[in-house]
Amino acid sequence: MNRILDRVHEPADMRQLSHDEMATLAEEIRAEIIDTVQANGGHLASNLGVVELTLALHRVFESPHDRIIWDTSNQAYAHKLVTGRADEFKTLRQPGGLSGFAAREESPHDVIGAGHAGTGVSAGAGVALATRVHGDDASVVTVIGDGAFTSGVVFEALNHAGDLGLPLVLIQNEHERHAGDLGLPLVLILNDNGLSISPNVGALGRNFGQGRRYDWSPSSVDSRFTPSQRATAPTTPSGSPRDFFAAFGFAYQGPVDGHDLPALETALQAAKARRQPVVVHVFTQKGRGLPEAEGDPVTLHQPGTAQAVGASAAPSYSKVLARTLVELASDDPRIVAVSAAMLEGTALADLQEALPGRVHDVGIAESHALALAAGLATQGLRPVVCIYSTFLQRAFDQIVHDIAIQQLPIVLGVDRAGVVGDDGRTHHGVLDLAYLRAIPNLVVAAPKDENELRHLLATAIASGRPFAIRYSRGAGHGVPCDEPLRHLPIGRGELLRAGRDVALLPIGWAVHPALQAAEILAAEHNIHASVANARFVKPLDASLIVQAAEQTGRVLTIEDHNRMGGFGSAVLELLADHGPRDVRVTRLGLPDRFLDHGPADSLRAAHGLSVDGIVDAARELVDQRASGETAGTSSIEQRTAAP
Repeated sequence: MNRILDRVHEPADMRQLSHDEMATLAEEIRAEIIDTVQANGGHLASNLGVVELTLALHRVFESPHDRIIWDTSNQAYAHKLVTGRADEFKTLRQPGGLSGFAAREESPHDVIGAGHAGTGVSAGAGVALATRVHGDDASVVTVIGDGAFTSGVVFEALNHAGDLGLPLVLIQNEHERHAGDLGLPLVLILNDNGLSISPNVGALGRNFGQGRRYDWSPSSVDSRFTPSQRATAPTTPSGSPRDFFAAFGFAYQGPVDGHDLPALETALQAAKARRQPVVVHVFTQKGRGLPEAEGDPVTLHQPGTAQAVGASAAPSYSKVLARTLVELASDDPRIVAVSAAMLEGTALADLQEALPGRVHDVGIAESHALALAAGLATQGLRPVVCIYSTFLQRAFDQIVHDIAIQQLPIVLGVDRAGVVGDDGRTHHGVLDLAYLRAIPNLVVAAPKDENELRHLLATAIASGRPFAIRYSRGAGHGVPCDEPLRHLPIGRGELLRAGRDVALLPIGWAVHPALQAAEILAAEHNIHASVANARFVKPLDASLIVQAAEQTGRVLTIEDHNRMGGFGSAVLELLADHGPRDVRVTRLGLPDRFLDHGPADSLRAAHGLSVDGIVDAARELVDQRASGETAGTSSIEQRTAAP
């Protein structure tokens, strides 16, 4: 098939196309995105919504000389297709293939490789300031969704960037020169579709979206405005949002129909010519061009692959936690939940449906979510804050300053902990144990299965302490979850299997593969391994771990987390202070680097985190001990698995 897309090898190739050809190109790009996401998984609705916007940007601005920054960048698929990566696009999110986000190493057109929302305005201001300092005439564009505007860092960046629009004095070779004529060429595209993943919350989104009461179909827009009017004239009431952005020092254009390519180009040309901080307010439809995604952009924000759908009948850990919250909150009016724009992802939508008014979605504002929870807790409530591990990093200070120091009874549901797979390095939750266990007053636990998650949640809420529970992405093990809830002793693990040759100490996800490995070690290698479910990373079950070390002299820790600072490090610290003097420790975990995207099981297995990897590490540990490598050792020795 002779596609226009096959003739687009760089953005300049589009500048000679007619608008009819561009409309055909948009259809081809949507088809390519739909086919690839259906095969590989990925972000669907968000990418379908920005096709015309992407094409207009690359027709008006000359990337990579002009810098285009995608906030979050999960909507950069069309951008990849028109910047020389169309031939590789079928490898999206596959091992060794294209990233599902912008990636600086992939292309000079990818200025920032962001996977978290809200950082694009700051990055854009920095890039624009650098171009001005260098005397570069490049324009800088940041595309950011209205959902990301709920991030606090956006307002910090607006406040500063608007000020940067003032004249700048440069000092070069001790001679002063004024650079005000260079301006600050920062164009902020507000891609307003009324959604982050879930529908947006908050006053800002409500005010931005007032223009949505109009019919923005091309025929209706054409009947009301000329192209230049559509590009530059405000149609929203005074004070919303033109005055809002003016207060930050930004000019305002729009709103513009984000699927009308001529209107978009007119607006972007006007913004480019301003050479000052300017917002172009664009209304788009998430899921555009695919009826199923238009009708349900929440579910089809990031659908799984066709092969993954229905792969397991077991409920996810997120679902189990939410159902347990419904059970507990039905009997305890103090319990409330807090989400940072992830009601569906963390399954708190189930609690919201069952008990309206007991869930507070604050938008993409993790720091605020935890500080809000602190305020709730001071007034006798019992907040449960569910946030993906990778996004919880954004609120570290609130965990320390607002929760742990004050010893407030807040439960952190650390969702998507460990390797998460195809979303890659910005989304793997492999740092949380290291930074959480360093915080005084905080209990840190990880369940071996979904039933233990239920009991840990009940324990955490009843404890009246700051308490973090870490659990994996996806389905559980299918264990029954119908027994009465009970409270587990804090800081106590459990011995699941006795053995004399080597002690396997897994945490969380690793417990089940460790048990399988112990069976193989006994049946095929005559090695009798004990297996202990550590359950708590802080406080550790010192008696259980020290006893296992004393009985075997060999300890293998196993965790779906970076080795540096994780569970294995905690065990080493414990044994250094309280353990026997002659014990060998091997830590199985992830290396000190950011892992790329790929199937989660494959990524784990590549670093020894599989049944076979545990068997091999245990055999090596036993063989080393038997060969007398540690004879005469007067202190704890330890090895880490090969990276």
